[in-house]
Order: sequence, then structure tokens, then C-alpha cells
Amino acid sequence: MNIVNNTILITGAGSGIGLALARQFSNLGNHVIICGRKEIPLKLVCDVNQNMTYKVCDIADPKQRKELFEWTTSHFPNLNILVNNAGIQMETDFTVSPLDDESITNQIDINFKGTIAMCALFAPYFKGKSGQTAICNVTSGLAFIPIKSVPVYCATKAGLHSFSMCLRSQLRTSKVKVFEFLPPVVDTNLHREPSAKKQGKTGVSPESVAEKIVKAIKKDKEEYAIGRALDLKIASRIAPHFFHRLLNKLV
Repeated sequence: MNIVNNTILITGAGSGIGLALARQFSNLGNHVIICGRKEIPLKLVCDVNQNMTYKVCDIADPKQRKELFEWTTSHFPNLNILVNNAGIQMETDFTVSPLDDESITNQIDINFKGTIAMCALFAPYFKGKSGQTAICNVTSGLAFIPIKSVPVYCATKAGLHSFSMCLRSQLRTSKVKVFEFLPPVVDTNLHREPSAKKQGKTGVSPESVAEKIVKAIKKDKEEYAIGRALDLKIASRIAPHFFHRLLNKLV
């Protein structure tokens, strides 16, 4: 797929992988629309990067999702790539009472429900366009082998992996490409929870992950697991229960 002269919308782009992707796409000559829940980081990014526009949006909110869709498609009719990157990760212990229902709901609404709803808005729109279009979902290697400390996060990513496969099948006869990218632990705020620290790693850099994602899009790699995420994908095919127990002993 062509990775230049596109108009690209990236969710969760105020930091981490989303921000790194925005910068790389911008440097390649694409116009990038970044969105997130906080205006200040988005504005700061656009102030120092060319070819960028920002829009504040919480994709967990149905009204804001619709406003984002209407605003982007009316102001940027050449929009042809959506990158669903927004996500949150919170430790959840189901043996503790009372359970934090809000943290569970937030992870499901942002990681899973919000992303699916974004696809529901943009898939028909992209299908009606004549040129190349793409929906890119950022999931996780934990979709294959989950860790016990972040069970809701793992479940949402596993669900999004399954959804991405189905969406790709539904759009197979159209010009809309559906990509799924599965990064490993990345050095972002997302993975600075205590469980990540126990692994003794800060993770790979967002820039290196973004670089690999851009190359994967160029080579039309529809499902691409990066680094340790590929190890988890392979392990899930060999002995998922064994590797799940092994991984959870390490974290």
C-alpha cells in the first residue's frame, strides 16, 4: 500500500505509538489528524510538526465519536486511512472486593467497544471511495498469551484481534484493507504499570514500533506481530496453556 500522500486519522496520538506513527507519517508527506482526550499534548504536537491537525475526542463517548467522524470527513474529504491506536491498560484483581467497576468499563469502552464503533463509522465510508483506503487496528501480543495482572486489557485485545479478522473477511472483496498490528511491551505510559516493571523491562521504543508498522503497511502485511509479540503468537499455536503458566510465573 502507498504510504505517501495519504490523509490519516490516528486515535490515541498524544503520546506513545500513536504519536510516533503520526510523526513518521507526517515526515513521509502525509497529512495526519491526531486525536485524543487531552487537548494540550495534541496542540503541542501540532505546533512543532508539519502536516498535522488535531481534534479532541474520547472514542469511548458515542457522541464524540460521531462528531469526530462528521468533522474529519467534511473537513478532510481525502481521508483514507484510520489507525485505531487508542487504548488503556489497568491492573485488575478479581479476588479483591469491592471490584473497581469503572476501570473495567473504561478499558472495554476504549479498547474494544470504541474501536469497533470507529470501524463501524469509517468502513462504509471508505468502501464508497474510489482510491486505496485502510483501517489499522493496534492490538497486542497479549491477545495470544494473556497475563493475569491485566485480564480485562488482554480480553479486549483478544476480542479486537478476532474482530479484525472478521472485518477483513467482510471487506475482502472491497478496496478497503484491514491491518492488525500486535506490538510487544513498549516504553510508553501504557506499560508503566507495576506488572510491567516486574518484568525488568521498559519495553521497546515507540519509534521502532512505528517504523515497523509503516513498513508493514507498505508491504501489505495484514497481520503483523512485532518482536516478542511474535513469540507469543507462535507460543499460542504450540502450547498456549503451558506458555500462559510460564509467562505468568515471570510477571
